[in-house]
Amino acid sequence: MIKVEKQCNTIQQGIECLIEAAKEDYKRYSLRHSGISDYSQKQLDQWNNLMSFKEGKKYFKVIKENSVFAFIVKEDFKHFKKGDVLKPASWKTPALNSARGNVLSGNYPIEWTGPLYLK
Repeated sequence: MIKVEKQCNTIQQGIECLIEAAKEDYKRYSLRHSGISDYSQKQLDQWNNLMSFKEGKKYFKVIKENSVFAFIVKEDFKHFKKGDVLKPASWKTPALNSARGNVLSGNYPIEWTGPLYLK
């Protein structure tokens, strides 16, 4: 797990920080468990190309390869604020129980596998 400390001015900058933090967490994970194997190094080299995001009506969908990594709230609604990080419930829908952090305000944890589960 890595804590994203940086505050960002735009959601796009926040998503870039989230992606970089996830990449760093993967690097740390690889070093702890097996060292940087050829496979791990290839994953790190291709990380930014494997990650993308699409803008939808209410959310930005952050995608890693063929799965949803996270949803980012575009505008305030209900109990969510602009920039909140939501765990995916499915390809189309975020889990609406609680935000896992906010890409604009920073100071939230992230793992290379995605936003953390609630405790």
